[in-house]
Amino acid sequence: MSPEREQPAPRPVLQVEGLVKRFGGFRALDGLGFALSPGEALGLVGPNGSGKTTSINAISGLYRPDAGRILFRGLGIGGLAPHRIARLGIARTFQSPHPFTSLTVAENVAVAVTYGRRAEAGPLDSAALLASVGLESLGGRPAGELNSAQQKALDLARALATAPSVLLLDELAAGLNPAELTAMAGRLRGLAAGGIALVVVEHLMGFLEQVADRVVVMNAGREIFEGSLRAATDDPEVVRVFLGSPHAA
Repeated sequence: MSPEREQPAPRPVLQVEGLVKRFGGFRALDGLGFALSPGEALGLVGPNGSGKTTSINAISGLYRPDAGRILFRGLGIGGLAPHRIARLGIARTFQSPHPFTSLTVAENVAVAVTYGRRAEAGPLDSAALLASVGLESLGGRPAGELNSAQQKALDLARALATAPSVLLLDELAAGLNPAELTAMAGRLRGLAAGGIALVVVEHLMGFLEQVADRVVVMNAGREIFEGSLRAATDDPEVVRVFLGSPHAA
């Protein structure tokens, strides 16, 4: 019998190659590169100012890259408008959610469906979506009445309403209590298991340990390490620029 053939690695859904973003003479991104497979959860970590949020802003179209390439399923998307990128299948959340406060929770989701959902995704079961993020009883409540954790859940729901293949999450766990962190980690692992690729910007190492398959550690706009979170904590360069003395989980 012939030996079993190795299965080819899945084609990356997202590739970032030599990404550069300048603000005047400052390089917020200085040649960043990584690849992301379907269903993979990648953590982006590093000290403040290392370029993590700038990376998400460039991928999602908020910033136009000055050099390098961003490929989504092989298609160059660097510089495309955010609404076009969303309709291709890349959605994001924000560090500080800004829902339409005068609209209800359900109406906020409906706006995302109308302006960001991929046509081929078909109709959305809004009630099931809200239930999946713990907002099943709040669909009729004005978004301005939600607490911070609920607004983060709504931000996630709005992103998911667009039927993304790639989900960019910018400090989604910040401000959540331990029970909320555990619930959110479970939701994200469920999304990855369903085939959605995740890029998770986060400072909470304990949360990342529950969510991320691997991490890219950034410093000064470039990656200095790529691999498991456990291996990152043993890397001398990561310890020097990021962890320093024992780092809070």
